[in-house]
Amino acid sequence: MSQVLLIEDHQTVRDGLQLALTRQGHAVDAVATGEQGLERLRVGSADVVVLDLMLPGMDGFEVCRRIRQLGDLPIIMLTARNDDMDVVAGLEAGADDYVVKPVQARVLEARIRAVLRRTAGESRRSIGDRSGPERHGALSIDRAALVVSKDGTPVGLAPTELRLLLELSHTPGQVLSRQQLLEAVWEHGYLGDSRLVDACVQRVRAKIEDDSSAPVFIQTVRGFGYRFGPL
Repeated sequence: MSQVLLIEDHQTVRDGLQLALTRQGHAVDAVATGEQGLERLRVGSADVVVLDLMLPGMDGFEVCRRIRQLGDLPIIMLTARNDDMDVVAGLEAGADDYVVKPVQARVLEARIRAVLRRTAGESRRSIGDRSGPERHGALSIDRAALVVSKDGTPVGLAPTELRLLLELSHTPGQVLSRQQLLEAVWEHGYLGDSRLVDACVQRVRAKIEDDSSAPVFIQTVRGFGYRFGPL
């Protein structure tokens, strides 16, 4: 049974989602504020966080940043409208995925299962992959241990960031479209939402590139997508 931490201030929405997710087999801990959510994470654990952006007091963007400082826990954010600025800001703060309100419980549950499959999938890959670390210039990628290092220093990547880097680096020099990356990493490419890919690429670049404005490892191919270097 997966443990879901739901942070949502609207009681009707919170109660409805908690009931629906519980019926789908999840254990749901539901709170009304970001401060309460952070406190639950300090004293307990969760497999995934479902986080409303528009919270009283500490907003969801700040909560997201603080959760990222605590670790690599998957975060699915809830946004009241399909607003580019809100969505991009939430993704840049470290969210892995998002769902637009009014939330359909079946859509949210599918996103939760997808992010949990990605995490479990990387664990299974680590068991089956016994090859040594790959060297790409200053970057080392150990697929067995799921460890990325640059110049010998480990790079902290959230699960979705790691999955994106593993997907791109699997075929160096090959261009992968945003749609291909959505389907491989997020498992819902049918939405055609390139913002998820672009924001995640920016986060990974900020961690592995010397200069994210002139990337060497993850290069943009205009009109097509991204490819992994160095070339």
